[in-house]
Amino acid sequence: MNQPYTTVPTGPKNSTLAIISLIGGITGFTILPMLGSIVAIITGHMAQSEIKKSGGMLTGKGMAIAGLIMGYVVLVGGICVFCLAIILPLLGIGLSIPFIGNTGY
Repeated sequence: MNQPYTTVPTGPKNSTLAIISLIGGITGFTILPMLGSIVAIITGHMAQSEIKKSGGMLTGKGMAIAGLIMGYVVLVGGICVFCLAIILPLLGIGLSIPFIGNTGY
């Protein structure tokens, strides 16, 4: 007597895109600021969409949101620093950075 083959129901799985978003956000804060942030933002939005469409079979919304927040914080911070680096010299405000451009010998 053969038993019919049955599958064991598995629980929801973490979204791979959410994990990549979280890793990209952490990388954006540490070793690759702009590249990691852009990866975190793109994959975070993709993960949120994927999780919403999965009907409960995928989890990881928190990881996706964390990656998005880290990505946007670093991206906006980088844009602000870039703008200040352009605007301050135009206003005649120089930044004194020791050992760079110091020809006072």
